[in-house]
Amino acid sequence: MLEAEYAGFGASGRNGGWCSGLFPVPVSALARRHGRDAAVAMHRALAASVDEVGRAAAAEGIDCSFAKGGTVALARSAAQLRRAEASAREAEEYGLDVRLLDAAAAAGICGATGVRGGTFSPDCASLQPATLVRGLATAVERGGVAIYEGTRALRLSRGSVVTDHGTVRADVVVRALEGYTSGLAGHRHALAPVYSLMIATEPLPPSAWERIGLARRETFTDYRHLIVYGQRTADDRLAFGGRGAPYHFGSRVRPAYDREPAVFDALRRALADLFGVSMPVEYRWGGPLGIPRDWMPSVGLRDGVAWAGGYVGDGVAAANLAGRTLADLITGAGTDLTGLPWVGHRSRRWEPEPLRWLGINSVRHATALRDRLERARP
Repeated sequence: MLEAEYAGFGASGRNGGWCSGLFPVPVSALARRHGRDAAVAMHRALAASVDEVGRAAAAEGIDCSFAKGGTVALARSAAQLRRAEASAREAEEYGLDVRLLDAAAAAGICGATGVRGGTFSPDCASLQPATLVRGLATAVERGGVAIYEGTRALRLSRGSVVTDHGTVRADVVVRALEGYTSGLAGHRHALAPVYSLMIATEPLPPSAWERIGLARRETFTDYRHLIVYGQRTADDRLAFGGRGAPYHFGSRVRPAYDREPAVFDALRRALADLFGVSMPVEYRWGGPLGIPRDWMPSVGLRDGVAWAGGYVGDGVAAANLAGRTLADLITGAGTDLTGLPWVGHRSRRWEPEPLRWLGINSVRHATALRDRLERARP
């Protein structure tokens, strides 16, 4: 394995700690493209991968604070409630495990302000991502895999990867760079690196948790358009993140972009609005995630080059599923996993600049505006 920095430097170590069965393409859209059975199989494989991550962590002795409490998505306006109801109807139509909650049930899980209802899915666990990825790195090294940290891949082709320290040759080369894919020669238009930032509070006292809830360490979000996400950590902090950081021209990825003071302030205000009280923030961080042009993650193998990624921010369980699928593809095993609809999918490439910069940032501003307009309505 080749790693430019260290195992866990990217999204695998900096994510929000959601190990979820969420897929960025709705099941109804997948069904239109691939048929009902394939769409349902994709979503059920992801749901099963949540348990597989927990099983693997336990088997390898990785104490990553894995807690499968499920996830609650709150509705805090009339428009959000309509979206929650639509989500529950779609899940019921396809036999997926998403339950519509009334206001009391939703607030009983997560004590946010102004709750009108929501949905609940059991297919999500909270965990400490950095502990998980470092534990997995140790586990694969124990199994004989060599991880070359501090080795940056510059370009790849069938049978070889050129790095800043020399060339590596292999029968099959696997590309799994996610938000850093644009730095690989010839891949600038493959995935857009979009930043997601996070804050974490100081450890909160029991009195605060009596009000906030999340007794089973459920993850939480709501039905606003500009995504937010949070969890109760094992040491009783609220870890809270969201989109809203700008996309940088030319798909640039820089360490300075991990810290956007305006976005951190917006997250702090959003958290205070959600729970009706300002909370002391101790940590702030962020990083890029990878978004395909059609929001469809994929895994595949063609002409000696394999790939996995484009998880749109929900990669903990999806990467586990992708890894098991790649193993089957590379060894030539025909399994249920190799027949899933994301296998072999090729997303169209992103537009050239400045169209990419204009499009992504325009959508970001429009999404935030829609949320502001909805909040202004009764």
